[in-house]
Amino acid sequence: METLAAWVVMPAAGAPSDSLIELHRLLAWGDIAVGVPSCVALMFISAPYGRHARSGWGPSMPMRWAWVLMESPAVLGFAAVYFMGGHRFDWAPLVLLGLWQLHYVNRTFVYPLRLQPSDKRTPLAVVAMALCFNCVNAWLNATQVAELGGYAVSWLYDPRFIAGVALFVTGRSINMRADAMLIALRAKGEGYQIPRGGLYRWISCPNYLGEMVEWLGWAVATWSLAGAAFAVFTVANLLPRALTHHRWYQQTFSDYPRGRKAVIPGLL
Repeated sequence: METLAAWVVMPAAGAPSDSLIELHRLLAWGDIAVGVPSCVALMFISAPYGRHARSGWGPSMPMRWAWVLMESPAVLGFAAVYFMGGHRFDWAPLVLLGLWQLHYVNRTFVYPLRLQPSDKRTPLAVVAMALCFNCVNAWLNATQVAELGGYAVSWLYDPRFIAGVALFVTGRSINMRADAMLIALRAKGEGYQIPRGGLYRWISCPNYLGEMVEWLGWAVATWSLAGAAFAVFTVANLLPRALTHHRWYQQTFSDYPRGRKAVIPGLL
């Protein structure tokens, strides 16, 4: 009988075990299976944090530190699993590691510290769910990149990798600029205001659009089920959130631009 370690620990050398491959496949499909009903549920129930925070969700913690805690596995867990992989020092996996950490070091440690201090809190239930997702997702993608993918140096010149990186960089640029504009707006200390300029001219949530494009790019660059599962789950969570934000803006500001869409210019 195989031990639990045989399922979750990656071999340092040689071919990956069949049990590892099967566990990886099952968890990736599980991600997708959870993402679809989550998307439907979030269309009707907004996650209770940020501007949509409300009572009735049990104990909570300060939002800034909740953010750092629940995103940390995406940085630390990914790195730990990656450096157990048999291909951890190959060039293509190292580039993919760099892309992942480029996003998540900023998202986990830089972004929350740039926010203005506030008394907002995040329910521990939300933190726990995010922790679980980030642990699974970090393991799936680090295992794919450093162990199962077998990305040779030639992958760096593959059209799929080039297209995926182009999408990733484009999405990151959109996300970073949109976040910077929101942070600058909130730094005025006047509460929530209507963001203007950039992609905010056409949509309410370019930050979410950018992140969805980023992880679509990751899915293409890794050309993997794990990457696709992450992209699906990202869209399943951020698309309803964007629609909820859009409705909130419309209900809160009587002069909110009527032609502005939620997340896709001219469409949605």
